[in-house]
Amino acid sequence: MEPDDALAEQARRLFAGRVEFLKSAPALKFLPDPDFPELAFAGRSNVGKSSLINAVTGRKAIARASVTPGRTQELNFFEVGDPAVLRLVDMPGYGYAKAPPKVVEAWKRLVRDFLRGRQVLKRALVLIDSRHGIKDVDREMMQMLDEAAVGYRLVLTKADKIKASELDAVIASTQAEARKHSAAYPVIHVTSAEKGMGIADLRAAILEDASL
Repeated sequence: MEPDDALAEQARRLFAGRVEFLKSAPALKFLPDPDFPELAFAGRSNVGKSSLINAVTGRKAIARASVTPGRTQELNFFEVGDPAVLRLVDMPGYGYAKAPPKVVEAWKRLVRDFLRGRQVLKRALVLIDSRHGIKDVDREMMQMLDEAAVGYRLVLTKADKIKASELDAVIASTQAEARKHSAAYPVIHVTSAEKGMGIADLRAAILEDASL
């Protein structure tokens, strides 16, 4: 078995086991103890973040789409492994058009403080909708990660929703954008939660990053 295959199989076995919701943290004082490596998922509202987390963990509804603006202010933690090996962090969606300025500011403060102060945060995954490509709000998130010196992977979601030629163009433009950012990982992940595209590779990448 090739090393990459071995890692993919190890990741498959890990996520096929225990994955449980741990807690929500509306403020830093509610964060769980920094006992395990963490990987954070970030993305615009409606980018398919919940669907991707469900696909990665092999669960149907472990991560639920937010239905109220208030929930967008919380960091949701999921523990993986028995005994625990790592945690996934579902960060509040950004770019919520109808959110009041105070909610947006509270979101920025929570996320910025979390990124800068969380020693066990190994990597962030920034989700980009394949149909739309990188937007200014995505660049703001990437800039925040650059400034916090948190390495991140760019993950294209909903790749099954556009033509192959259009997808190639989005991949190329995303790679070009990644090169402009100091903390961006050079490899772009192309996924579809619905079709299972790229999920095994992303699982392996998460396990690899957790070991850093």
